[in-house]
Amino acid sequence: MSHSEAFLAAYDAVLAKWPSGTTHSDVVTPYGTTHVHHHGPEDAPPVLLLPGGGATSTGWYATAAALGGAHRVHAVDLVGDPGRSAPAPDRRIRTVEDLTGWLHTLTDALGLDSTAVVGHSYGAWIALHHALRAPERGDRLVLLDPTNCFTGFSPRFLLRALPMMLRPSPARNRSFLRWETGGTPLDPDWCELDARTADFPSVRPVTGPRPSPEELGRLRAPTLLLLAERSRAHDVREVETRARAAVPGLETATLPGATHHTLPVAAPREMNDRIARFLGSA
Repeated sequence: MSHSEAFLAAYDAVLAKWPSGTTHSDVVTPYGTTHVHHHGPEDAPPVLLLPGGGATSTGWYATAAALGGAHRVHAVDLVGDPGRSAPAPDRRIRTVEDLTGWLHTLTDALGLDSTAVVGHSYGAWIALHHALRAPERGDRLVLLDPTNCFTGFSPRFLLRALPMMLRPSPARNRSFLRWETGGTPLDPDWCELDARTADFPSVRPVTGPRPSPEELGRLRAPTLLLLAERSRAHDVREVETRARAAVPGLETATLPGATHHTLPVAAPREMNDRIARFLGSA
């Protein structure tokens, strides 16, 4: 079995955990084809799920099950990241404005004039920038242990991730995951998929400065910040302090026992319960 075949087999093994009635589509945008999983009543309020960098949409299966009774869930493979999305050969996503444009055209194609967005890690960074640049398109915003939104990464986290970033391999992915999650029991199929992402050709992710306090002060969408108690990506207390100081009316909570990489696949039930309550509140 080739590397690509092993990756797709692992992808499909996790995708099989999605609830009955899930459908899939490939949405064409100027930046490439975006693969999306859909679950829930077609006429229900929409919610868009964005995974972390280097992850795929498949890991949202428990969240889709929790939200799909009252919402139409759309979970996205990021263009250029591991997954079934494919970047356009002649128009790569290179800037924050490109990311906003991609998300704008994607939601247009899905018929979403406005949608709630739930993002984890890098996906939360994308969601936050989109909410700031296209406030008319955002309904509610949920940020799961967001990176580079309110503070930087922990130097120790970056140091441990460096070998994996410079010379990716399944073994290095597994080692980093064990370190960050502290041995938390994880879905073995998802762990296999996470390891296999090392073999997937991907493009350099768009990075940029954190939003300024002045920009954050203009955030219009009601926002829920959920932090992983044992996250090694950053100091969650500092993240919460800075976020509360900058974002008016921010709702925050810390998920007990969670680490950055146990979200969303091994998150405490409280995570999906809080998201459901927040999205359903008036």
